[in-house]
Amino acid sequence: MIAAVTLTRVEPRTFFRYSPQIEAEITQLIGAIVAASPVLAATYHPRWLAIQLLEGDEALLAEVASTEGGGVIEHALIGSLARLQLHYGEDIDVTLADYRYNFVHELVGQVVTRPATKRANLSDRVDGIITHRYLGIPIFLALMWVVFKITTDIAAPFIDWIDGVIAGPITNWVVAVLGGVGLGGTWVESLFVDGIIAGVGGVLVFVPVLMSLYLALAILEDSGYMARAAFVMDRLMSLLGLHGKSFLPMIVGFGCNVPAMYATRTLENERDRILTGLLVPFMSCGARLPVYILFATIFFPQATGLVIFSLYLIGILTAIGLGLILKRTLLKSSDPMPLLMEFPPYRLPTAKNIWQYVWERTSAFIHNAWTIILVTSIIIWFLMATPTNRNGSFADTDVNNSVFATVSGAIAPIFAPQGFDSWEATGSLITGFVAKEVVVSTMAQVYGVQTGQAEAGQTTFFEDVGQIATGFVGATVDTFKSIPLIVGIDLFEEEAEDQTDLMNALRLGFESTSDGHGALAAYAFLIFVLLYTPCVVTIAAERHELGTRWMWFSIFGQLALAWLAALLVFQGGKLLIWIVG
Repeated sequence: MIAAVTLTRVEPRTFFRYSPQIEAEITQLIGAIVAASPVLAATYHPRWLAIQLLEGDEALLAEVASTEGGGVIEHALIGSLARLQLHYGEDIDVTLADYRYNFVHELVGQVVTRPATKRANLSDRVDGIITHRYLGIPIFLALMWVVFKITTDIAAPFIDWIDGVIAGPITNWVVAVLGGVGLGGTWVESLFVDGIIAGVGGVLVFVPVLMSLYLALAILEDSGYMARAAFVMDRLMSLLGLHGKSFLPMIVGFGCNVPAMYATRTLENERDRILTGLLVPFMSCGARLPVYILFATIFFPQATGLVIFSLYLIGILTAIGLGLILKRTLLKSSDPMPLLMEFPPYRLPTAKNIWQYVWERTSAFIHNAWTIILVTSIIIWFLMATPTNRNGSFADTDVNNSVFATVSGAIAPIFAPQGFDSWEATGSLITGFVAKEVVVSTMAQVYGVQTGQAEAGQTTFFEDVGQIATGFVGATVDTFKSIPLIVGIDLFEEEAEDQTDLMNALRLGFESTSDGHGALAAYAFLIFVLLYTPCVVTIAAERHELGTRWMWFSIFGQLALAWLAALLVFQGGKLLIWIVG
């Protein structure tokens, strides 16, 4: 025979009490809960429920509102919150938490014996410098400068090597195969050489740059520094009315804006999510870096790293300025809650973690090259191969009379005040809406077609393989030679870098449209690339996370901002040159 068991409710013991004022309000709320809603009093312990309501538990507030008698409880709660706010002058949930932490601190002090003096370990001493109130941000900026210096100096030899492989052996092999099957000199050869190889190859040459960037960022993240960077930037984020956690999506944005946009989900407040999502596209993603590298190498060969660093810094400063404006206009808010976070321990980065970080992001870039950029390159080639008059035929026409040149040329005049109103530059910006890497691939196509860049040489297969191998060894040696230059030590006599046909064509193109101010127009072009509307995938993520209205606000707002900023750089620079000169 089984005896019936009766479960009795065990009342929890109260280990500590709040101040008399708070306890009085808790008691009043308990009375309101018990009297107005016996169901809630039976479901939850009245004292616990009263405290949770005072702390603003949204789920319980919604449950009270939907329960019979909830109106009486809500009325009592409003009165209690008003009286406590008047007494303490701050949010009651902060006050309650403060009382609990003080109780825990006193309890620990009674049962734990600590050394008379606490010695700061090495990690604490390092954090004292890295997260310093005044030194933290300069240290962060200095590390970012080192990252970009490494990216440009170490990867440069391998850029030249890959460019030589694509323009030489690979082009030779494709032309030879097509000639062997009777397609040499036809539109098919033009499609492969002037379309696919020029477009996709023009982007793939920058894979070493991205690998260098991701390698440096992986080391910083795996070492534990990135968490400190978020803490350091919390004070700056608070100026925008944002939580320090908003900087984490922006850090992600330096790699790619798409995951950065989705990372805004970690922010609890909708207003913070919207503002952070609007600022994320101003973080220079890895796709913009090939454009920066190409133009900085051509027009600023002695200050390539500095120019690239300035663009990243301008993106951050623009986001800060825009955030300050939006905070005071469309997205007003109260002061954000302080950031509480636990720093991970410092550790030596592991090869496995670094390789996984670098490979995941580099493979995603290569995947885009064989999908989005490949399709875009074919479309651009088709438009450039299609004539707009009767003086040419398909795949046998002057590129200046092509559909692509005609459409781009119709839009180009709006960039005359910025100094880059050629149809080639305008066309590359148009295709850049698909992906920012396409800006480079488009220029490789349009200038490659005009200069006859891709021409097969008379070499054998084994000579090509030997050229690839010796070029790789030479690039590796040059990379090791460039390492001392990062800290400003020139141990080797550097020779002037050879300029490719694409680089020479770009220089001449910008010089001709800017009245001799080619470098200034090029920097204005980079500013436009930095600030104008991101790629279509980022726009789709923006619509999904922020909504259609904010998506269109971002698209047109960034276009207008980029146009004005490029105008200010070019015209302001010309004025400054005139004053100084």
